[in-house]
Amino acid sequence: MSTLLLDRAHLEVRTDGDALALYENGVRRGSVPLKLIDRCVIHGLQTRLDSGVLLKLAEAGASTVLLSPRTGRRVALVLGPAHNDATVRLAQAQQVMQPRWCAAWAQGIVHAKINRQARVLARWRQDRPDARLALTRAERGVATVREALAVLHADSGDTFARLATLRGLEGTAARAHFAGLAAVLPPALGFTGRNRRPPRDPANACLSLGYTLLHAEAVTAAQAAGLDPLLGFYHRPAFGRESLASDLIEPLRAEVDAWVAALFRDRTLREDHFTRPESPGGACLLGKAGRQTFYAEWAAHAVRPLRRWLRWRCAALARVLRAQGEAALAATTFDEDRLDEDARPDTASGS
Repeated sequence: MSTLLLDRAHLEVRTDGDALALYENGVRRGSVPLKLIDRCVIHGLQTRLDSGVLLKLAEAGASTVLLSPRTGRRVALVLGPAHNDATVRLAQAQQVMQPRWCAAWAQGIVHAKINRQARVLARWRQDRPDARLALTRAERGVATVREALAVLHADSGDTFARLATLRGLEGTAARAHFAGLAAVLPPALGFTGRNRRPPRDPANACLSLGYTLLHAEAVTAAQAAGLDPLLGFYHRPAFGRESLASDLIEPLRAEVDAWVAALFRDRTLREDHFTRPESPGGACLLGKAGRQTFYAEWAAHAVRPLRRWLRWRCAALARVLRAQGEAALAATTFDEDRLDEDARPDTASGS
């Protein structure tokens, strides 16, 4: 199974039996069997396809991700049929309203994220002796946060205060981690820390696109497990935001960071793959050749272990919630005999 990238201007996609046929300027360029596609990413300008193509992809179990040709931000995500077990979503909706559950989940998410940041920094320090000083400093910053997190774990105080503290600790660890990332990236990239909307340097452009693709994977994994991607426990539900997917990708962000750093280290991606902003505050854009390289590397090396982890995590969460949802449904009964009795005329009153 693989990702089909549609990244050419004036490309047309048509159905052809159990395959998708690709046309460019009216000339057929090839076809791809649907059984080989698990993701379709549309990033091209004026790519044309009809509802029949989307229907075929959905029926085949493949998700379709539509990205802005200019910014790379996700515009839409088309998925196949949702999971049929409502008990998982029932329990999920109940637990979203439980502060203690949310705090415990959030603490696990932040703990996993910081542990992975520590491992990535340790790998970089081993591989880059020239940047050892900066990386050691970054590791110490993350280690300090880990110690504070352990203290917080033992604190059974106010739940909302714990959540606020968690977010502060997460931000502190992220700053230390990105300082380490800056030490291993080529200085010419101009990376000084995370920025987005728009990303202002090549590394941030790749981080934003990588996180976007990872988030789409999380939405797909959540729905396949019977979860509602909108109902998060750490990232609170908000209009138009798939908050559970945002929760799920937090422990994996450092792996995307490490993969992006490797792309520049190996010169798989170079500065000439990007268009720099002409004015302050403008976006740094990944060009067509760079996008083709990025997506090919993502499909070949990055996405598979991340997808496996997301599927495993969603399945584990769904198992816990399913048991709670089944218990809640079992406790909700509709006594038809009693209903019939209540509906009978009151003969004693003479009515």
